[in-house]
Amino acid sequence: MTTFDSFNLPPALKATLATMKFVTPTPIQAQAIPLALAGRDILGTAMTGSGKTGAFGIPIISKMLNGARGSALILTPTRELAMQVVEVIQQLLGQYSPIKTALLIGGDSMDKQLQQLRMRPRILVGTPGRINDHLQRGSLMLHDASTLVLDEMDRMLDMGFEDQILAIMRYLPAMRQTMLFSATLPPVILKIAEKYQKNPARVEVGETNKAVGRIDQQVIHVNEDQKFSVLLKELAARQGTVLIFVRTKQGTDKLAQKLRKERHSADSIHGDLEQYQRERVLQEFRDKHHRILVATDIAARGLDISHIEHVINYDLPMQPEDYIHRIGRTARAGAEGAAVSLITPHDAIKWREIQLLMHPDREPDPLPPGAEARAASGGHRRRSGGGSGGGHRKKSGFKF
Repeated sequence: MTTFDSFNLPPALKATLATMKFVTPTPIQAQAIPLALAGRDILGTAMTGSGKTGAFGIPIISKMLNGARGSALILTPTRELAMQVVEVIQQLLGQYSPIKTALLIGGDSMDKQLQQLRMRPRILVGTPGRINDHLQRGSLMLHDASTLVLDEMDRMLDMGFEDQILAIMRYLPAMRQTMLFSATLPPVILKIAEKYQKNPARVEVGETNKAVGRIDQQVIHVNEDQKFSVLLKELAARQGTVLIFVRTKQGTDKLAQKLRKERHSADSIHGDLEQYQRERVLQEFRDKHHRILVATDIAARGLDISHIEHVINYDLPMQPEDYIHRIGRTARAGAEGAAVSLITPHDAIKWREIQLLMHPDREPDPLPPGAEARAASGGHRRRSGGGSGGGHRKKSGFKF
Protein backbone atom coordinates (compact mmCIF):
# COMPACT_ATOMS: atom_id res chain seq x y z
CA MET A 1 0.00 0.00 0.00
CA THR A 2 1.30 3.46 -0.95
CA THR A 3 1.88 5.84 1.96
CA PHE A 4 3.26 9.37 2.15
CA ASP A 5 6.39 7.87 3.71
CA SER A 6 7.08 6.11 0.41
CA PHE A 7 7.48 9.44 -1.40
CA ASN A 8 10.83 11.19 -1.43
CA LEU A 9 9.66 14.12 0.70
CA PRO A 10 11.72 16.44 2.92
CA PRO A 11 11.73 15.40 6.60
CA ALA A 12 9.93 18.59 7.67
CA LEU A 13 7.05 17.89 5.28
CA LYS A 14 6.85 14.26 6.38
CA ALA A 15 6.64 15.43 9.98
CA THR A 16 3.83 17.84 9.17
CA LEU A 17 1.88 15.14 7.32
CA ALA A 18 2.29 12.85 10.31
CA THR A 19 1.05 15.59 12.66
CA MET A 20 -1.99 16.05 10.41
CA LYS A 21 -2.48 12.26 10.53
CA PHE A 22 -2.16 12.01 6.73
CA VAL A 23 -0.88 8.48 6.13
CA THR A 24 -2.40 7.18 2.90
CA PRO A 25 -2.65 9.40 -0.18
CA THR A 26 -5.88 9.58 -2.16
CA PRO A 27 -5.79 7.96 -5.62
CA ILE A 28 -5.04 11.22 -7.42
CA GLN A 29 -2.35 12.07 -4.88
CA ALA A 30 -0.78 8.64 -5.30
CA GLN A 31 -0.61 9.15 -9.06
CA ALA A 32 0.21 12.85 -9.29
CA ILE A 33 2.71 13.43 -6.47
CA PRO A 34 5.54 11.21 -7.82
CA LEU A 35 5.15 12.76 -11.28
CA ALA A 36 5.11 16.29 -9.89
CA LEU A 37 8.15 15.58 -7.70
CA ALA A 38 9.96 14.47 -10.86
CA GLY A 39 9.16 17.84 -12.45
CA ARG A 40 6.59 16.63 -14.95
CA ASP A 41 3.78 18.81 -16.23
CA ILE A 42 0.43 17.30 -15.26
CA LEU A 43 -2.96 17.30 -16.95
CA GLY A 44 -5.27 15.95 -14.27
CA THR A 45 -8.95 15.13 -13.97
CA ALA A 46 -10.69 13.73 -10.94
CA MET A 47 -14.11 13.80 -9.36
CA THR A 48 -14.80 16.43 -6.78
CA GLY A 49 -13.47 15.89 -3.26
CA SER A 50 -10.58 13.74 -4.52
CA GLY A 51 -7.75 15.60 -2.79
CA LYS A 52 -6.38 17.69 -5.66
CA THR A 53 -5.02 20.39 -3.34
CA GLY A 54 -2.68 17.88 -1.74
CA ALA A 55 -1.79 16.48 -5.15
CA PHE A 56 -0.20 19.76 -6.19
CA GLY A 57 0.42 21.35 -2.79
CA ILE A 58 2.72 18.62 -1.44
CA PRO A 59 5.09 18.67 -4.46
CA ILE A 60 5.19 22.48 -4.42
CA ILE A 61 6.16 22.56 -0.74
CA SER A 62 8.72 19.81 -1.31
CA LYS A 63 10.30 21.89 -4.07
CA MET A 64 10.37 24.99 -1.86
CA LEU A 65 11.97 23.12 1.05
CA ASN A 66 14.61 21.59 -1.21
CA GLY A 67 15.61 24.88 -2.84
CA ALA A 68 16.11 28.42 -1.59
CA ARG A 69 14.88 30.04 -4.80
CA GLY A 70 11.77 29.97 -6.94
CA SER A 71 8.10 30.57 -6.32
CA ALA A 72 4.77 28.97 -7.21
CA LEU A 73 1.54 30.52 -8.49
CA ILE A 74 -1.79 28.75 -7.91
CA LEU A 75 -4.80 30.14 -9.79
CA THR A 76 -8.36 29.30 -8.71
CA PRO A 77 -11.74 30.42 -10.07
CA THR A 78 -13.24 31.71 -6.81
CA ARG A 79 -12.17 33.53 -3.70
CA GLU A 80 -13.56 30.77 -1.50
CA LEU A 81 -11.50 28.10 -3.21
CA ALA A 82 -8.37 30.27 -3.04
CA MET A 83 -8.89 30.73 0.70
CA GLN A 84 -9.26 26.99 1.22
CA VAL A 85 -6.18 26.22 -0.88
CA VAL A 86 -4.08 28.68 1.10
CA GLU A 87 -5.34 27.20 4.35
CA VAL A 88 -4.31 23.68 3.28
CA ILE A 89 -0.92 24.95 2.08
CA GLN A 90 -0.30 26.67 5.40
CA GLN A 91 -1.25 23.53 7.31
CA LEU A 92 1.18 21.52 5.18
CA LEU A 93 3.94 24.09 5.75
CA GLY A 94 3.50 23.97 9.51
CA GLN A 95 3.36 26.77 12.03
CA TYR A 96 7.07 27.66 12.02
CA SER A 97 7.89 27.34 8.33
CA PRO A 98 10.05 30.15 6.89
CA ILE A 99 8.16 29.81 3.58
CA LYS A 100 5.56 32.57 3.31
CA THR A 101 2.27 32.51 1.41
CA ALA A 102 0.12 35.26 -0.07
CA LEU A 103 -3.61 35.23 -0.77
CA LEU A 104 -4.44 37.55 -3.69
CA ILE A 105 -8.19 37.67 -4.29
CA GLY A 106 -10.73 40.24 -5.40
CA GLY A 107 -12.84 41.93 -2.76
CA ASP A 108 -10.01 41.76 -0.23
CA SER A 109 -7.94 44.67 1.06
CA MET A 110 -5.26 45.72 -1.41
CA ASP A 111 -3.16 47.18 1.42
CA LYS A 112 -3.22 43.83 3.23
CA GLN A 113 -2.13 42.06 0.06
CA LEU A 114 0.67 44.56 -0.58
CA GLN A 115 1.89 43.91 2.95
CA GLN A 116 1.91 40.15 2.24
CA LEU A 117 3.87 40.71 -0.97
CA ARG A 118 6.48 42.77 0.85
CA MET A 119 7.20 39.65 2.93
CA ARG A 120 8.46 37.98 -0.29
CA PRO A 121 6.09 35.01 -0.30
CA ARG A 122 7.10 31.98 -2.32
CA ILE A 123 3.64 30.47 -2.69
CA LEU A 124 1.02 32.74 -4.24
CA VAL A 125 -2.65 31.73 -4.38
CA GLY A 126 -5.22 33.90 -6.08
CA THR A 127 -7.93 34.58 -8.60
CA PRO A 128 -7.05 35.69 -12.14
CA GLY A 129 -8.53 39.19 -11.86
CA ARG A 130 -6.61 40.22 -8.75
CA ILE A 131 -3.38 38.57 -9.93
CA ASN A 132 -3.62 40.66 -13.10
CA ASP A 133 -4.25 43.80 -11.01
CA HIS A 134 -1.00 43.24 -9.11
CA LEU A 135 0.95 42.45 -12.27
CA GLN A 136 -0.24 45.60 -14.00
CA ARG A 137 0.61 47.85 -11.05
CA GLY A 138 4.01 46.19 -10.63
CA SER A 139 3.42 44.93 -7.10
CA LEU A 140 3.82 41.28 -8.19
CA MET A 141 6.71 39.76 -10.11
CA LEU A 142 6.54 36.24 -11.54
CA HIS A 143 9.96 36.00 -13.19
CA ASP A 144 11.05 33.31 -10.72
CA ALA A 145 7.79 31.32 -10.71
CA SER A 146 8.99 27.79 -11.36
CA THR A 147 5.54 26.23 -10.88
CA LEU A 148 2.08 27.20 -12.15
CA VAL A 149 -1.10 25.46 -11.02
CA LEU A 150 -4.41 26.01 -12.83
CA ASP A 151 -7.02 24.59 -10.45
CA GLU A 152 -10.62 24.00 -11.58
CA MET A 153 -9.66 25.13 -15.07
CA ASP A 154 -13.05 24.37 -16.59
CA ARG A 155 -14.72 26.58 -14.01
CA MET A 156 -12.29 29.42 -14.69
CA LEU A 157 -13.17 29.27 -18.38
CA ASP A 158 -16.90 29.10 -17.58
CA MET A 159 -16.47 32.31 -15.58
CA GLY A 160 -14.79 34.11 -18.48
CA PHE A 161 -11.21 34.15 -17.19
CA GLU A 162 -9.52 32.82 -20.34
CA ASP A 163 -8.10 36.20 -21.47
CA GLN A 164 -6.86 37.00 -17.98
CA ILE A 165 -5.18 33.61 -17.62
CA LEU A 166 -3.44 34.02 -20.97
CA ALA A 167 -2.32 37.51 -19.93
CA ILE A 168 -0.79 36.08 -16.75
CA MET A 169 1.06 33.47 -18.78
CA ARG A 170 3.07 36.25 -20.46
CA TYR A 171 4.63 37.18 -17.12
CA LEU A 172 5.77 33.64 -16.35
CA PRO A 173 9.09 32.11 -17.39
CA ALA A 174 8.92 29.66 -20.29
CA MET A 175 10.87 27.09 -18.27
CA ARG A 176 8.41 26.10 -15.59
CA GLN A 177 6.30 23.22 -14.37
CA THR A 178 2.59 23.57 -15.19
CA MET A 179 -0.05 21.49 -13.45
CA LEU A 180 -3.61 21.80 -14.78
CA PHE A 181 -6.53 20.23 -12.95
CA SER A 182 -10.09 20.18 -14.24
CA ALA A 183 -13.27 18.23 -13.63
CA THR A 184 -13.85 18.02 -17.38
CA LEU A 185 -11.60 18.41 -20.43
CA PRO A 186 -13.45 20.22 -23.21
CA PRO A 187 -11.49 20.97 -26.43
CA VAL A 188 -10.56 24.50 -25.34
CA ILE A 189 -8.71 23.15 -22.27
CA LEU A 190 -6.89 20.54 -24.35
CA LYS A 191 -5.84 23.31 -26.72
CA ILE A 192 -4.48 25.41 -23.85
CA ALA A 193 -2.68 22.36 -22.43
CA GLU A 194 -1.10 21.64 -25.82
CA LYS A 195 0.18 25.21 -26.08
CA TYR A 196 1.37 25.81 -22.53
CA GLN A 197 2.39 22.39 -21.22
CA LYS A 198 5.35 20.25 -22.19
CA ASN A 199 4.53 16.57 -22.65
CA PRO A 200 2.13 16.53 -19.68
CA ALA A 201 1.52 13.34 -17.75
CA ARG A 202 -2.17 12.45 -17.92
CA VAL A 203 -3.64 11.72 -14.48
CA GLU A 204 -7.26 10.60 -14.31
CA VAL A 205 -9.01 9.11 -11.32
CA GLY A 206 -12.49 7.63 -11.61
CA GLU A 207 -15.13 8.76 -14.04
CA THR A 208 -15.30 12.54 -13.94
CA ASN A 209 -18.95 12.63 -14.99
CA LYS A 210 -20.00 10.66 -11.93
CA ALA A 211 -20.43 11.69 -8.34
CA VAL A 212 -18.63 10.04 -5.47
CA GLY A 213 -19.90 6.63 -4.45
CA ARG A 214 -21.05 7.41 -0.91
CA ILE A 215 -23.90 9.76 -1.85
CA ASP A 216 -27.44 8.45 -1.53
CA GLN A 217 -29.36 10.36 -4.20
CA GLN A 218 -33.10 10.87 -4.26
CA VAL A 219 -35.50 12.71 -6.54
CA ILE A 220 -38.81 14.25 -5.51
CA HIS A 221 -41.24 15.30 -8.24
CA VAL A 222 -43.19 18.37 -7.13
CA ASN A 223 -45.20 21.27 -8.43
CA GLU A 224 -43.58 24.68 -8.07
CA ASP A 225 -46.00 25.70 -5.33
CA GLN A 226 -45.18 22.53 -3.34
CA LYS A 227 -41.44 23.09 -3.15
CA PHE A 228 -41.18 24.97 0.11
CA SER A 229 -43.52 22.68 2.03
CA VAL A 230 -41.64 19.64 0.71
CA LEU A 231 -38.37 21.26 1.71
CA LEU A 232 -39.64 21.75 5.27
CA LYS A 233 -40.61 18.07 5.47
CA GLU A 234 -37.17 17.02 4.23
CA LEU A 235 -35.42 19.23 6.78
CA ALA A 236 -37.58 17.82 9.57
CA ALA A 237 -36.80 14.25 8.52
CA ARG A 238 -33.02 14.73 8.36
CA GLN A 239 -30.31 15.17 10.96
CA GLY A 240 -27.16 17.19 10.51
CA THR A 241 -26.04 20.14 8.42
CA VAL A 242 -27.64 20.96 5.07
CA LEU A 243 -26.49 22.86 1.99
CA ILE A 244 -29.37 24.06 -0.19
CA PHE A 245 -28.77 25.25 -3.75
CA VAL A 246 -30.98 27.79 -5.47
CA ARG A 247 -30.67 29.44 -8.86
CA THR A 248 -30.43 33.17 -8.10
CA LYS A 249 -28.74 35.51 -5.65
CA GLN A 250 -32.07 36.98 -4.60
CA GLY A 251 -33.47 33.49 -4.15
CA THR A 252 -30.83 32.59 -1.55
CA ASP A 253 -31.73 35.50 0.71
CA LYS A 254 -35.48 34.96 0.30
CA LEU A 255 -35.30 31.24 1.03
CA ALA A 256 -33.02 31.71 4.06
CA GLN A 257 -35.41 34.33 5.41
CA LYS A 258 -38.42 32.02 4.94
CA LEU A 259 -36.56 29.23 6.72
CA ARG A 260 -35.70 31.49 9.65
CA LYS A 261 -39.39 32.40 9.96
CA GLU A 262 -40.00 28.65 10.32
CA ARG A 263 -37.43 28.66 13.16
CA HIS A 264 -34.64 27.02 11.20
CA SER A 265 -31.09 28.23 11.73
CA ALA A 266 -30.15 29.34 8.21
CA ASP A 267 -27.89 31.79 6.40
CA SER A 268 -27.19 32.54 2.73
CA ILE A 269 -24.17 33.11 0.51
CA HIS A 270 -23.90 34.51 -3.01
CA GLY A 271 -21.75 36.68 -5.22
CA ASP A 272 -23.21 40.03 -4.15
CA LEU A 273 -21.84 39.74 -0.62
CA GLU A 274 -18.66 41.59 0.28
CA GLN A 275 -15.63 39.40 0.84
CA TYR A 276 -15.68 39.82 4.62
CA GLN A 277 -19.37 38.89 4.65
CA ARG A 278 -18.73 35.71 2.68
CA GLU A 279 -15.88 34.76 4.97
CA ARG A 280 -18.09 35.32 8.01
CA VAL A 281 -20.96 33.25 6.60
CA LEU A 282 -18.69 30.35 5.67
CA GLN A 283 -16.89 30.40 9.01
CA GLU A 284 -20.14 30.42 10.95
CA PHE A 285 -21.42 27.50 8.89
CA ARG A 286 -18.12 25.70 9.31
CA ASP A 287 -18.39 26.24 13.07
CA LYS A 288 -22.00 24.96 12.99
CA HIS A 289 -23.51 28.24 14.16
CA HIS A 290 -26.09 27.61 11.45
CA ARG A 291 -27.46 24.25 10.45
CA ILE A 292 -28.46 25.34 6.94
CA LEU A 293 -26.59 27.29 4.27
CA VAL A 294 -28.51 28.46 1.20
CA ALA A 295 -26.19 29.09 -1.75
CA THR A 296 -25.91 29.78 -5.43
CA ASP A 297 -23.45 27.79 -7.51
CA ILE A 298 -20.65 29.97 -6.17
CA ALA A 299 -20.40 27.34 -3.42
CA ALA A 300 -20.63 24.31 -5.69
CA ARG A 301 -16.92 24.01 -6.40
CA GLY A 302 -14.16 24.15 -3.89
CA LEU A 303 -16.34 24.40 -0.79
CA ASP A 304 -14.76 21.84 1.52
CA ILE A 305 -16.68 21.57 4.80
CA SER A 306 -16.46 18.00 5.99
CA HIS A 307 -19.60 17.98 8.15
CA ILE A 308 -22.12 18.72 5.35
CA GLU A 309 -24.44 15.71 5.52
CA HIS A 310 -27.14 16.68 3.04
CA VAL A 311 -27.30 18.62 -0.22
CA ILE A 312 -30.71 19.72 -1.46
CA ASN A 313 -31.18 21.00 -5.00
CA TYR A 314 -34.10 23.33 -4.42
CA ASP A 315 -33.50 24.55 -7.99
CA LEU A 316 -31.61 22.51 -10.58
CA PRO A 317 -28.37 24.02 -11.89
CA MET A 318 -28.19 25.71 -15.28
CA GLN A 319 -25.32 23.46 -16.39
CA PRO A 320 -25.59 19.66 -15.97
CA GLU A 321 -21.95 19.42 -14.84
CA ASP A 322 -22.71 21.63 -11.86
CA TYR A 323 -25.04 18.94 -10.50
CA ILE A 324 -22.00 16.75 -9.88
CA HIS A 325 -20.10 19.54 -8.17
CA ARG A 326 -23.08 20.51 -6.05
CA ILE A 327 -23.76 17.10 -4.59
CA GLY A 328 -20.01 16.55 -4.19
CA ARG A 329 -20.13 19.01 -1.28
CA THR A 330 -21.32 16.10 0.87
CA ALA A 331 -19.62 12.74 1.51
CA ARG A 332 -16.28 14.47 2.07
CA ALA A 333 -13.23 12.85 3.64
CA GLY A 334 -14.63 9.33 3.52
CA ALA A 335 -17.99 10.18 5.07
CA GLU A 336 -21.39 9.30 3.67
CA GLY A 337 -23.91 11.85 2.49
CA ALA A 338 -27.30 12.35 0.90
CA ALA A 339 -28.56 14.48 -1.97
CA VAL A 340 -32.15 15.36 -2.79
CA SER A 341 -33.36 17.11 -5.94
CA LEU A 342 -36.78 18.74 -6.20
CA ILE A 343 -37.91 18.33 -9.82
CA THR A 344 -40.82 20.37 -11.17
CA PRO A 345 -42.43 19.68 -14.57
CA HIS A 346 -40.55 22.73 -15.83
CA ASP A 347 -37.25 21.03 -14.85
CA ALA A 348 -37.85 17.90 -16.95
CA ILE A 349 -35.44 18.76 -19.75
CA LYS A 350 -32.68 19.89 -17.36
CA TRP A 351 -33.06 16.68 -15.37
CA ARG A 352 -32.87 14.66 -18.58
CA GLU A 353 -29.61 16.43 -19.50
CA ILE A 354 -28.18 15.58 -16.07
CA GLN A 355 -29.15 11.93 -16.51
CA LEU A 356 -27.54 11.81 -19.95
CA LEU A 357 -24.34 13.32 -18.58
CA MET A 358 -24.16 10.90 -15.68
CA HIS A 359 -25.11 7.79 -17.62
CA PRO A 360 -24.78 8.29 -21.40
CA ASP A 361 -25.34 4.57 -21.96
CA ARG A 362 -28.60 4.46 -19.99
CA GLU A 363 -32.07 5.44 -21.15
CA PRO A 364 -33.16 8.58 -19.22
CA ASP A 365 -36.58 9.06 -17.70
CA PRO A 366 -39.20 9.91 -20.35
CA LEU A 367 -40.19 13.55 -20.61
CA PRO A 368 -43.70 14.36 -19.38
CA PRO A 369 -46.15 15.58 -22.05
CA GLY A 370 -45.53 19.18 -23.07
CA ALA A 371 -42.18 19.48 -21.26
CA GLU A 372 -40.32 20.88 -24.27
CA ALA A 373 -43.01 23.46 -24.91
CA ARG A 374 -42.97 24.54 -21.25
CA ALA A 375 -39.19 24.93 -21.29
CA ALA A 376 -39.30 26.94 -24.51
CA SER A 377 -42.02 29.24 -23.17
CA GLY A 378 -39.90 29.99 -20.09
CA GLY A 379 -42.17 29.05 -17.31
CA HIS A 380 -45.75 27.85 -18.02
CA ARG A 381 -46.08 25.01 -15.56
CA ARG A 382 -48.71 22.33 -15.65
CA ARG A 383 -49.86 20.90 -12.35
CA SER A 384 -48.89 17.29 -11.97
CA GLY A 385 -49.63 14.93 -9.16
CA GLY A 386 -51.83 15.34 -6.21
CA GLY A 387 -52.45 18.75 -4.70
CA SER A 388 -50.53 19.51 -1.52
CA GLY A 389 -49.56 15.96 -0.81
CA GLY A 390 -45.86 16.84 -0.71
CA GLY A 391 -44.57 15.51 -4.01
CA HIS A 392 -43.74 12.15 -5.48
CA ARG A 393 -40.47 10.71 -4.22
CA LYS A 394 -38.29 8.11 -5.81
CA LYS A 395 -34.79 6.87 -5.48
CA SER A 396 -32.59 8.17 -8.23
CA GLY A 397 -31.49 5.64 -10.78
CA PHE A 398 -27.98 6.77 -9.90
CA LYS A 399 -26.42 4.84 -7.04
CA PHE A 400 -22.77 5.78 -6.77
